[in-house]
Amino acid sequence: MTSAAVPRRPLSRITAAAAAMVLLLSGCTQLGSGSESASDGGGTDSGQEEPSGEPEHPLVDIGTSAAADLPSDPATDPDYSSYYEQDIEWGECEDVYADGIECGTLTVPLAWNDPDGKTIDLAVAQIPGTGQDDDSLVLNNGGPGVSGVNFLESAPYMFSPEVRSSYDLVGFDPRGVARSAGIECLTDEETDDYLSETVEPGEAGGDEVFDDWEKKIAESCEANSGDLLPYLDTYSAARDMDVLRAALGSEKLDYLGFSYGTYLGSSFADLYPERVGHFVLDGALDPKNTMDDFFAGRAAAFEDSADAFVQSCLDSGESCPVSGDVAEGKQQLNEFFDSVDKEPLDSGNPDRPLTGAIARSVFYMLMYSDELWDSGWDAISAAMDGDGSLLLATADQSNERLLDGSYRTNFTYAITAVNCLDHPWIADEQWQEDQAEQLAEEYPTFGAQMGDNGCGQWPVPPLREPAAITADGAAPILVIGTTHDPATPYPWAQSLAEQLDSGVLLTFEGQGHTAYGRSGGCIEEQVDAYLLEDTVPEDGFTC
Repeated sequence: MTSAAVPRRPLSRITAAAAAMVLLLSGCTQLGSGSESASDGGGTDSGQEEPSGEPEHPLVDIGTSAAADLPSDPATDPDYSSYYEQDIEWGECEDVYADGIECGTLTVPLAWNDPDGKTIDLAVAQIPGTGQDDDSLVLNNGGPGVSGVNFLESAPYMFSPEVRSSYDLVGFDPRGVARSAGIECLTDEETDDYLSETVEPGEAGGDEVFDDWEKKIAESCEANSGDLLPYLDTYSAARDMDVLRAALGSEKLDYLGFSYGTYLGSSFADLYPERVGHFVLDGALDPKNTMDDFFAGRAAAFEDSADAFVQSCLDSGESCPVSGDVAEGKQQLNEFFDSVDKEPLDSGNPDRPLTGAIARSVFYMLMYSDELWDSGWDAISAAMDGDGSLLLATADQSNERLLDGSYRTNFTYAITAVNCLDHPWIADEQWQEDQAEQLAEEYPTFGAQMGDNGCGQWPVPPLREPAAITADGAAPILVIGTTHDPATPYPWAQSLAEQLDSGVLLTFEGQGHTAYGRSGGCIEEQVDAYLLEDTVPEDGFTC
């Protein structure tokens, strides 16, 4: 197979949408447990070997984070006192679509190694607890690049009345995201074009099309927000979160992070182990992974989820739009998407037909939650019958595209801005091309979308070495893994729990991304007892 046969499709176009959509929906109700794992609890194979810490091939050059190694603890350094002595003035929120949410701002240094330099304001929000003298539970719902302020619109539905009574639920937009000095890149119209761009399989010049988009995005982000881009790494966001802890009046941080939020949370714990309170990390990233490990693991895990998705349809009966066995069903889906590449479908809007890129992004998003599978098949069936309106509407909801054509957040670009700083990749371009071909061949459903990390032309180099996080001396940290999680494969949770000095692994045997709020109660019961009663679950608990 050659690279021309399966053109690269930038993963960043669909990762952000999927994460935003599913975390929004998962907060709407306490959902059922979904499919049981077909394994004996060992989970899905991530498709990668355990990172050794010394990559076989040299990585790209790595820069220095302004927040990684500071000469003192900012919380006790007089140079940072103005930040740590802040009180948040809670008031009404703008453009938040739910009642009961209070908003405020928090000022932090742009460069953490220059406390007297430029500053930025972070948007924070809270839903006050229903009890008295509530503690604060800080939430991060992943991405990177998801708005934590927006997440509070649905977050209350994830938590029991007891947790709502004991905690103020606190969200924030991390630096560079949405209201927190959000970076600006392409216009809304250009974003429409980017997300819709399709190259037919085998089309000459397909790679160049996506290279041109990467260049255009990088140049626009640098032109509009170049002064921010070097300071959007997770070390900086973790330092910001310590200022938030202090402003909330907490000696220790109580925290629940999903997906990327596990990386942010574990980074905080490594910087400030003595300030770890109740810590829950659900859908773990493995900090030892390079960017290439990241994509290889996800390619295998998403293919596993695609198999289960197609099998669920085949098991449903005559209404399923594909037939045969799983391999044949996937092939029929791929052929359908290829046909939409060549001829976009009518969506009811003559200016916005359903393109292959948009259709694939919805398919990818559906892997995040098996609770979406039935409605997803309805939309796919309609599209296979010539009506692309449901798939386009689902994609718009995923991308937070509003009816007026604007985008509610800058998620599509913030995810790239953070990931490109946090995760270095192998420098050898030939190795990258070979890897892309291998992923496309081995994982035919999503492998081609994992062949380009989107960072090759980013104007700022990565700032962090892949390395284990131990957080020596921290209080117990719960790490939750789902055995068939496509976005954060289960072995990553096993690895993080083992790395952490106080890691406690909880396993949910099921499909979909993350477990808390989706497990049908079994994970929620363990986490709530930990949050409310300081009851640490048994390491290795499985349900």
